[in-house]
Amino acid sequence: MKTLVAAAAIALAGAAQAAPVAYRTVAVDGINIAYREAGDAGKPTILLLHGVPSSSRMYDGLLRKLGDRYHLVAPDYPGFGNSDAPDPARFAYTFDNLATVMHKFTDAVGAQRYVLLMQDYGAPVGMRMALGRPQAVQAMVFQNGNVYEDGLGAMWAKRKPFWADRAAHEKDVIAVHQSVAATRARHIGSDPAIAAYDPDLWMDEYAYLNRPGQARIQADLIYDYQHNLAAYPEWQAWLKQRQLPTLVVWGKHDLAFTVPGAQAFKRDNPSAEVHILDGGHFVMDTKLDEVAAITGAFLGKLSSGAGASAGAAPAGR
Repeated sequence: MKTLVAAAAIALAGAAQAAPVAYRTVAVDGINIAYREAGDAGKPTILLLHGVPSSSRMYDGLLRKLGDRYHLVAPDYPGFGNSDAPDPARFAYTFDNLATVMHKFTDAVGAQRYVLLMQDYGAPVGMRMALGRPQAVQAMVFQNGNVYEDGLGAMWAKRKPFWADRAAHEKDVIAVHQSVAATRARHIGSDPAIAAYDPDLWMDEYAYLNRPGQARIQADLIYDYQHNLAAYPEWQAWLKQRQLPTLVVWGKHDLAFTVPGAQAFKRDNPSAEVHILDGGHFVMDTKLDEVAAITGAFLGKLSSGAGASAGAAPAGR
C-alpha cells in the first residue's frame, strides 16, 4: 500500500511540474492562425512546425515537458488543426505559401530569433523559412523531417504518376490519403509494438482530414510536394554552408522517411547529432520522454554556448 501511495505522489509531483500550455489565435493576412504556447517569452524561443495530417497538437506533450526552460510556440498551418482553412480558390496551398504565412506568424507573435523544430511537412516549410531569413534561425531540430533523397521510402514511387498527371490520379491518391487505414499506417509504420499506440492519434486526424474542403487542400499540397524534392540540393547546400547546430531525432519504423535520411545529415554537417529511436514517423507517439530528454539536452548545450557554430548565437525572442 505504501508503495502505491509513494508512486501516486511521484506521479502527482511530476504532473504539477508540467509547464502550462496556452491555446491562442492570431490573425495573419485575415487568416486566424491557431497556436500553442508554453514558457516565458523572455527565454530562448523554439518554433515547432508540425507534419501531416497533424497539427500543433502533436507537440502538446513536448511543450509541457520543456516549457519550464524554454519559450515554445507551435502554430497550425492554414487548413490544419484549429487554424482557418481558406478556400483553395483564393489561397494557394503550396509550401512556398505556407512558409510565407509562417514568417508573418512569427512577426505577429514577436518571434525574431528561434530554434526551428520540424517534423514531416515542417521540414520543407522550415527550410524555406531558413533560407528566407537565415538570421532568424539559431539551430535546427529535425524529427523525421526529410531533406535527402536517401530518406525517401518506397511509397514515394506512388506519388510520381500523380505528379505527372494530376487529373488521372487525384481521386485515388486522395481516397487513400483520407482513409483510416492510411492514417493509422502513417503512425505505426513497421513498428511491431502496435499496442503502444493510442488509436485516438489517427482517428482524430481522420476526422480532420475529412472535413469539408480538405480533399482539395490535401491534394494541392501532395501535388506541390514534388517541388520539395527538387529543392533538396539547394537545402543541402545551405545546411553545408551554414553548419548550424543540428539535432536529428528519427523513428526507425517510419515507412515514408527512412533511417538513411537521418544519417545523411552528417554528410553536409558532420557535427549534426543523430539519434535513431525505436518509434514511428511521429516518434513522440511512443517515445515522448526520450525525445524530450534528447531535445532538452541539445537545447541546454546551445544555451550554455557549447556546440554552437561560429555563425550561430544563442536562441532568443
